Amino acid sequence: MDVSPDVWGQLALEASQVYLTDGTAAKSPFAGTTVEKLPDKVLLHIFSYLTHKEICRMARVCKRWRLIAYDTKLWKNVSLRPEISGLHVGSLEALLALISVRFGPSLRYIELPIELITHTVLHELANKCPNLTHMLLDFSTAMQLHDFSELQAFPTKLRYLCICLSEVIFMEGFMRKIYNFINGLEILHLLGTYEKIEEEEEEIYEVINVHKLKSATPNLRVINLYGINFVDDSHIDAFSSNCIQLECLAVNYCNKVTGSTMKTLFQRSRRLKCLLMNGTNLQSEYLMQVEWEKCSVQELDITATDLSTECLQDMLTRLPGLRFLSAGQLNGFNDSVLKTWMEAGNPRNLIALDLDSSDNLSEEAIYKFLCKHGHQLWGIGLSGMPHITDSLWQTVLPILTNAKILIMGTQERLGVNILVDQLMDSIAHNCPNLERIELRWDPENLRFSDKSQKAIDTIRVKCLKLRCLCLSDGRYYEVVKANFERADRMTVVRTLTNCRISNYYLLSNYKDLIFN
Repeated sequence: MDVSPDVWGQLALEASQVYLTDGTAAKSPFAGTTVEKLPDKVLLHIFSYLTHKEICRMARVCKRWRLIAYDTKLWKNVSLRPEISGLHVGSLEALLALISVRFGPSLRYIELPIELITHTVLHELANKCPNLTHMLLDFSTAMQLHDFSELQAFPTKLRYLCICLSEVIFMEGFMRKIYNFINGLEILHLLGTYEKIEEEEEEIYEVINVHKLKSATPNLRVINLYGINFVDDSHIDAFSSNCIQLECLAVNYCNKVTGSTMKTLFQRSRRLKCLLMNGTNLQSEYLMQVEWEKCSVQELDITATDLSTECLQDMLTRLPGLRFLSAGQLNGFNDSVLKTWMEAGNPRNLIALDLDSSDNLSEEAIYKFLCKHGHQLWGIGLSGMPHITDSLWQTVLPILTNAKILIMGTQERLGVNILVDQLMDSIAHNCPNLERIELRWDPENLRFSDKSQKAIDTIRVKCLKLRCLCLSDGRYYEVVKANFERADRMTVVRTLTNCRISNYYLLSNYKDLIFN
């Protein structure tokens, strides 16, 4: 709905009134100040908090607001993918006009869907947006590429490039045209179709030539190959042979990766500190050949990789300075692994630990580990384990005084009840730095009283840094959400359907790893 300046002016006038003790209105020094009298710079700053869809609505209010809404400073980061909260551009002509008039030198980041990725658009971005450093190109829904035979220009200052791959469209014709322009890239994301794969096995195509791509990108610091069904160890070997600056490598959900080139990777990439391999097909024998004691790895994700107990013990005792470990869904991660790590390894630098669905870990072993190292942890995930209930959390929370992220509970229906009021009160009093918390317990297992508001008030008032509180959709979720909304904290409480919390927020390269 469009809002007229007169309405804004009336609201500002009412807000500026000051009331005396007898209830009469006194003249405020700001009386008579309306939104029309605000300087353009102030309005521009206010508009900077709006989404582009909202800015476009504001542009319809009046001529002055239209001029401010079209200021290039408001168009530094632009998404043109309407299915992912971006703007819809109806035609190539409209986009070319936007690039020239509205984006210009201010543009830093842009997301383009397949229908807008043409040689004319890329030429215009190269010529009119000299400061463009971040680009996302979405080919995921492509059935056919545009003709790039006339592509002669491409943005040359890109630091970040994200390419969403198609299952069936070969990219070499396009990539061959841009190789000469992307040698300054520091961050590369290649996103596969892992989430779209059906149960029936289909023929797999290598739709992008990684071996040629690595030769064009020698300065990469961060490489994220996500859910690409053709990526295997040879592609990791190719990148490591040319990218000596490599700090972070993520191959999550690339199920052809076995770790056979892992030893060579660490011998070449001496700066590699972050290795994320969730959902890969790692083989224990290959990882045991790695010289872990000589590597610089500080952050490691081996979730759902089916490594053996022997391999986990060998690796954890030889890693010199691990600060982040995600090792959930591993049958081999049992009490003996945790005990060996404490006795023969070096978990003293650890700040984040995720042991999701580690059913072979006992409550006693976890308690002993947290008693010794819980005080240093910023993030702890003990979800997906029916035997880990609120009783253990109540015991260890006084130790977790530095916790920023807590992930607890299981969506599996339990035979015991979770006393959530006491749990929330304990969290509030022991974790003042808390930023994110997830309670996965089934709503039917949560027991709370009419006095729940007091516990919720306590966590809301004491944990002022709290950004996200995730709960299963149910009665307790509605109670907590209403409490935070009354305090004008509208976005904190969320359901597990729409949001999940992870220790990934604590990764040193987290901002570089974000993609849409």
